[in-house]
Amino acid sequence: MFIQTEPTPNPNVLKFLPGRDVATAGSREFLSADAAADSPLAEALFRLEGVTGVFFATDHVSVTRSPDVDWTSLKAPVLAAIMDHFVSGAPLMRGETPDADGHAEDDSEVVAEIKALLDSRVRPAVAQDGGDILFDAFDPESGVLSLRMRGACAGCPSSSATLKAGVEQMMKHYVPEVTRVEQVL
Repeated sequence: MFIQTEPTPNPNVLKFLPGRDVATAGSREFLSADAAADSPLAEALFRLEGVTGVFFATDHVSVTRSPDVDWTSLKAPVLAAIMDHFVSGAPLMRGETPDADGHAEDDSEVVAEIKALLDSRVRPAVAQDGGDILFDAFDPESGVLSLRMRGACAGCPSSSATLKAGVEQMMKHYVPEVTRVEQVL
């Protein structure tokens, strides 16, 4: 098994591509070792000193390191943990369904349009950088759209610029009801 790695715009996050499906039912993020109990792979990664976050996407695993740990000492153990997991045939998750895509039948027309734009134009772009962006809420009175950044995008120095210069401008153009985009932490 050959696992490729790619840098992300966030210097504390590295993207690992195992060349096979990772999270087939939707992305999943773990921000602590306690939360990782749902996944054998996330548990194994959090056992490594310096791992502070794990994100599963359809085709990759993004790992966040502590700023005081260097990738030169952490990369090989992360690669080994990912390889061991996939070679073992163990499931990614223990009986819990990963996050759904967030589409609900009772979404308003505006919310459905926002989610469709996120799915078709925004999420593929941020996935290339090892992250994900999810709909959180839309306030029709103020026009404020709240989004949640995950994986490499959470805490990335350029995430604010991505939201304001990219996502906000696109949303305002295609969905005039949107007046502002904010990140939910």
